Amino acid sequence: MVLAASTGEDLLRAILQGAPPGSVYALIALGFVLTYKTSGVFNLAFGAQAYVSAAMYFQARTEWGWQIVPALILAVFILAPLIGLVLERLIFRYLGNSSAVAKLVVAIGLTVALPSLFELVTGFSAVAGRTPTGIIPGGSSVFYDPFGIYPISRDELAQMAVAMVGMAALGALFRFSSLGLALRAVVESPRMTELSGINADRVSAFAWALSSLFAGMAGVLIAPRFNTLMAPDFFHLVIVAIAAAAIGRLASLPGALLGGLGLGVFIAIFNTFLPRWTADHGWLRPFQENLTPSMPFVILFGVLVCWPAIRRERRVVDPLGGVDPPPPALAASTRNRRLTLATRVFSVAFLCVVGATVLLRADVRWLFLVTQAVILAIIYLSITVITGFAGQISLCQGAFAAVGAFTVFQLADRYDLSVLSAALVGAALAAAVGAVLSLPVLRLGGVWLAIATLAFAFFFDAVMVKFSWIGGGGTSLFQGTRVPRPTIGPWDFADDRLFLVLAVAAFTVVSVLVIQLREGTTGRVLRALRGSEMAAESIGISPVRARVTAFAVSAAIAGFGGALLAIHQENVNYQNNFSPTAALFWLVLVVSLSARTIEGAAYSGAAFSLFDSLVLRGEVFRWVFRGWVPGIFPISPKWRFVLFGLASIQFSRHPEGLVEYGKRRATRRFNERFDPRERERAPQETSP
Repeated sequence: MVLAASTGEDLLRAILQGAPPGSVYALIALGFVLTYKTSGVFNLAFGAQAYVSAAMYFQARTEWGWQIVPALILAVFILAPLIGLVLERLIFRYLGNSSAVAKLVVAIGLTVALPSLFELVTGFSAVAGRTPTGIIPGGSSVFYDPFGIYPISRDELAQMAVAMVGMAALGALFRFSSLGLALRAVVESPRMTELSGINADRVSAFAWALSSLFAGMAGVLIAPRFNTLMAPDFFHLVIVAIAAAAIGRLASLPGALLGGLGLGVFIAIFNTFLPRWTADHGWLRPFQENLTPSMPFVILFGVLVCWPAIRRERRVVDPLGGVDPPPPALAASTRNRRLTLATRVFSVAFLCVVGATVLLRADVRWLFLVTQAVILAIIYLSITVITGFAGQISLCQGAFAAVGAFTVFQLADRYDLSVLSAALVGAALAAAVGAVLSLPVLRLGGVWLAIATLAFAFFFDAVMVKFSWIGGGGTSLFQGTRVPRPTIGPWDFADDRLFLVLAVAAFTVVSVLVIQLREGTTGRVLRALRGSEMAAESIGISPVRARVTAFAVSAAIAGFGGALLAIHQENVNYQNNFSPTAALFWLVLVVSLSARTIEGAAYSGAAFSLFDSLVLRGEVFRWVFRGWVPGIFPISPKWRFVLFGLASIQFSRHPEGLVEYGKRRATRRFNERFDPRERERAPQETSP
């Protein structure tokens, strides 16, 4: 009886503890549903919007000395809806005909760009130890302890009260107002709404403003739970909201509401009872300690993979196709022979000159950066395979690369295995992980596949890295652990110039293998599946086998590249190199340039590695003007994130990538100038 009573008290305590954050999750989930159903945008930038509102409220209260009410009005009721309107009017309204995944890529870019842009404009910077304040004075103090088992603070009461009021207001809006009726009509059928005389664009703009208000309010309410304001914390918050919205299939507002509340309570119950269960099983305790903070990602992955409603909605989406028709053939297959020969000769000559200059004249710093660019290009070839060829979006390539890096670290440090052999073993292990992961997630499609792989990436980051037999327990990686450079016969690759040659050779071999994959049977099968999966199945093509193969090959390439990066840096710096945030950078960068070509991966590696030195630090000006650098340099690294967001927007305009777009445009102009047939055809094509 005593045990039962204790269990009941713990259960009630967990419910009371989980209800406040669950209310916040519900607010954001409602925003997800509104924007997705009115504009088809899976807005991952809600986390960034919540951070901006919370930071603005903190800035107004702490730095400017404003009172609670005016600071709340500015941050939530003015700034948050304004951001939503700007995003809808200037960006997402013009993406109506783009694929859902193209919109997702833009949202990923904004997730990174918005916090940096806000900090650049306002000069805001988070200060550790300065806990954000809530909307009630003395929010951390106890307000009420109804059962004598869990004291509810003023901030928690505010979270529940504001969330309930907001949900009630939204329900009244939908039920009793003409605007709510129009909003419901747009959610159900935008086309029929237009036929009935309702301006769907205005209704969509209102939905964006309203959902952004919810995101801003959620950010202000949840901020007191953090020791300081950091944008990544709010991105993690959004993951749970996505799971809540997924429970409602991104279609049901009551489903999103109940999903948010239910997930908040479930996480609290899990965190309450799991330690008690693992106390009797000591070998499970490290797993429990790591799993507890990662429960949002586990829940999201489980909901996406197991929820029947989502599986029934599976759609095959080509992320590079945009809209019908499918993406055009590569520019290389349609180019003028003279132009092709000239560009190839120029490219070879340029690479030879640059390579000779780097090998003979570059110092240690530039050798390091160029080598890093080549190795990153190898990793980016994995995105070329899974996204460019297979037409699937994977947001966990960083985890696959980390598997290769950790394998080299473990085998070289503990078993004295040759690092090159360990790199091959790491590639094989990454391929195995990719193949196993692909079996459940490939039943999804488009956006759902991307979000499922993102959830796996965060789970790997929060749980697997912490184990000593994988990531060294998350501590040794930053305490002088060394990964040795290889030695082959008389060549000692501890020499930076020799290691650059090794990296270039590895990139060449992997590039040839990727080209063979594209031109071989697997590549043709993947192109057929990307065009029409039903038609491909009708002629005997197995979609599962082809996509599992693509996933495994992509993971193997990422694992091999991650191993080489660890060998090059002589250490495994997981947070800087392989974190889920870094993988988001990779995806947007590669698809923005060109995910279907080897050149896109090469350019992306160079851009990621050399951008800071060449652009932000003014090295280009130093070369051009013989040492003189304008006073604006060095530029804040935050501009990297802003430009990153702009690049993601460009992808929505040119889904084939800026490299392919430039090549196609140059080809057209060349043919119009030097090919008589093209000059005769051009006026006909431009005539109405």
